[in-house]
Amino acid sequence: MKRKKTIPTLTKAEEEVMQIIWRLERCLVRDIIEALGDPDMPHSTISSVVRILEKKEFVSHKAYGKTHEYFPIITKEEYADSGVQSLVEKYFGGSPKQLVSYLVKSEDINLKELNEMMKTLDNSKN
Repeated sequence: MKRKKTIPTLTKAEEEVMQIIWRLERCLVRDIIEALGDPDMPHSTISSVVRILEKKEFVSHKAYGKTHEYFPIITKEEYADSGVQSLVEKYFGGSPKQLVSYLVKSEDINLKELNEMMKTLDNSKN
């Protein structure tokens, strides 16, 4: 696996908010609260989480007076790639082959899925 920029890990609450921001692409804090489906969620709580995401460089904002519109600056794919890379490094000695071997042995992947993965890998090399 190629070594890429390390992306910080998100807490469960941060990831929940980030999933919404990725889905909406551009949003206000009130849009996030609405997407959470909890109208009693304090605006200040979500605003604090979004500010943390901004500090971690996952989101940025555009200001319209006192209102801030937030948007992602790290894609969901970049975050997922970083997580998989970290998993492979921590638990499989940096070897994607060991990860696939683990999945096959633990029966989390069947032969058809493994074959599809191999075809995808072959296609990406060409």
